[in-house]
Amino acid sequence: MKKRLNKAALFIALTLLVSWSMAILFFAFGGKWMTNASFVMAVIYMFIPMLIAVIIQKVIYKEPIKQPLGISFKLNRWFVIAWLLPVIMVIAAIGVSITLPGVEFTTDTEVARVFEHLGSSVPAEHVQKMQNQMDSLPLHLFWFVLLQGLIAGITINAVAGFGEELGWRGFLQKEFSYMGFWKSSVVIGLIWGIWHAPIMLQGHNYPGHPVAGLFMMIILCVLLSPIFSYVRLRANSVIAAAVIHGTLNAVGVLPLVVIKGGNSLTVGITGLAGFVVLICVNIGLVVYDRFFAKEPVILTISDERAV
Repeated sequence: MKKRLNKAALFIALTLLVSWSMAILFFAFGGKWMTNASFVMAVIYMFIPMLIAVIIQKVIYKEPIKQPLGISFKLNRWFVIAWLLPVIMVIAAIGVSITLPGVEFTTDTEVARVFEHLGSSVPAEHVQKMQNQMDSLPLHLFWFVLLQGLIAGITINAVAGFGEELGWRGFLQKEFSYMGFWKSSVVIGLIWGIWHAPIMLQGHNYPGHPVAGLFMMIILCVLLSPIFSYVRLRANSVIAAAVIHGTLNAVGVLPLVVIKGGNSLTVGITGLAGFVVLICVNIGLVVYDRFFAKEPVILTISDERAV
C-alpha cells in the first residue's frame, strides 16, 4: 500500500510540475492561445502523463510497462463501443442543448458562429473563404465533421489520447485500484481536471469564461472518468481508453455546427447539457454492470482487473 501511495504521489507531483512549468513558460515568453505554437504546446502537454508514467514505472521502479499499464491491442467489442459511444453522447448533448432557453437547432452552416464559440479571432476574409468552402461541400458540415472525427478518433487523436490515458487510466488507475471503482474514478477525474488548469485559464473549451471554465472542466473530467475507466476495464486495454478519449475530442465540436444560441458553459458535451448526458451514461453503466454484465467490474474491481 505504501509503495502504491508513493508511486501515485510521485506521478501526480511530477506530472503537474512538468506540465504546468511548460505551460507557464510558454505563456510567460509571449505564447498565445489558439495559435500554431499553442497547438504544438498542447500536443506535447498531452504526452507528459505518458512520459512520467513510463519514467516512474520503468526507470525508477524497474517494473514492466506493457501488461501492468494495460497496453493491449487485442480487439474486442469494447473497442467498438469506445469508438461509437462518444458520437452517441455528443448527439444526445445536442438534443439536451436545444431544450435550453434561447438555443435552437439549425442546418445553416455559419463558420463565423463556430469560430465565435471556439473563441478564435479570425480575419473576416478568411472566414468568408472558409464559408465558401463549406457551402461547396457535397455533404452538410455535420456529416463531414462526423466522418472526419470517427477517422481521427481511431488514428491521430487516439495516439494523442494515449499520451494522457497511459497516465490516467494506465498507471494511476492501477495504483488506485485498491480504492474501488467509483472512488478511484472520482479521484483520478479531479486530478485530471486540475491538470488542465493552465490551458483552461486561457479559455480552452470555454472561451470568455476562464475561471468558470476551469471548474467546468474539473466537473467534466470527474463525469468522464468512470466512463473511460469502465471502457478500459471491460476492454482490458488502455488503448480502448485512448480511442474513446480521442474520438470524443474529435467529435466534440459537432454541437457547434448545428446549434444556435447558448454559450460554452451551457451547450454541447462540455457544457451543462453534456453533464446531463454524462450523468445518464454513468447511471447506465451501473445498470448494465449490475443487471446485464456476465462479470461485474464496478463492485468487484481488483488488482488483477486493473493490470
